[in-house]
Amino acid sequence: MDARIAATKARSAQLDKWRRLRLPKALLCSVVALSCLTASGEQSGAGPYQIEAVYLYDFSKFVAWPKQTANTANEPFSICVLGEDPFGTVLDTTLSGENIQGNTLVAKRISKPEDAAGCKIVFVSNSEENRLKEILAAFDGTDILTVSDIHNFSRRGGMIQFVLEGGKVRFEVNVTNAANAGLTLSADLLQVALAVRRES
Repeated sequence: MDARIAATKARSAQLDKWRRLRLPKALLCSVVALSCLTASGEQSGAGPYQIEAVYLYDFSKFVAWPKQTANTANEPFSICVLGEDPFGTVLDTTLSGENIQGNTLVAKRISKPEDAAGCKIVFVSNSEENRLKEILAAFDGTDILTVSDIHNFSRRGGMIQFVLEGGKVRFEVNVTNAANAGLTLSADLLQVALAVRRES
């Protein structure tokens, strides 16, 4: 039990360290906080899903949702995981105490697209690859930002895809898929993406 508590405290301390190392006045470095740390070897000490959890938080700040569906005051900003959860408590820890434009960030787990009402970002787990076409079709016409590390996700209808390059977590974006959902990805986000795709 003591070892488990110690491991939890160490993980929380590491996340706090990453947050402190962010440069809030430098917009570009904020969106790629963990990429900025790779030069000093910081990213190599974290698992990929710890890094992806921080990216999901950062994406909330660099995507514009349609005004008619923007969150009202005090309404939670939900980042949802569809399918088997690869994050464990990491996503909850990353979002704990954070807010975007006055809205508290919360993590939710859902088992089917129909449960995504209220979700602003949906991470599609690898467990859902066999029914990806069906899932993305269900999100068609919604303003949900879809994110995944499923192979070729950004070419198969998704908006942001995590990829490993040189052992580091990076991401690709498909601006056309995002635009079709009424979402605008900031120029700063596109500038640091590994690839920017425009095919639908």
